[in-house]
Amino acid sequence: MKRTYTAKAEDIKRKWYIVDANGQILGRMAAQIAAILRGKHKPIYTPHLDTGDGVIVINAAKIKVTGRKLKQKVYRRYSGYPGGLKEIKLEALLAKKPTTVIHLAVERMLPINPLGRDMIKKLRVYSGDKHDLTGLKPIVLEVKK
Repeated sequence: MKRTYTAKAEDIKRKWYIVDANGQILGRMAAQIAAILRGKHKPIYTPHLDTGDGVIVINAAKIKVTGRKLKQKVYRRYSGYPGGLKEIKLEALLAKKPTTVIHLAVERMLPINPLGRDMIKKLRVYSGDKHDLTGLKPIVLEVKK
């Protein structure tokens, strides 16, 4: 009789990866980062556990988007109050806070529950090519284009 494998706490070994976003397409890169944060690249992947690794993204200001998304894509948030709808276009958000663009793209690909909130904490995004997490000894990850 076959049994379903469930990862145990002692089986989970966390690594850190570093991704250079220079010239990468936003959605494709975010999908691969979300899979790493979830742990889908590991044979011990268990859907209800956080088996994923950490990811550091550098050069967030140099990402690319395809088509007319730069002018047309709009990020919305609503406070719940009358007149509380805030909108900002991708072009303006990239100029103002380039790290937020990648953070939102990855966060929206993760589960919307406490497990997803734990996973997104292992994502660090930097707009330039400098980061302060060298002590984690990140492994360079080549993102497929």
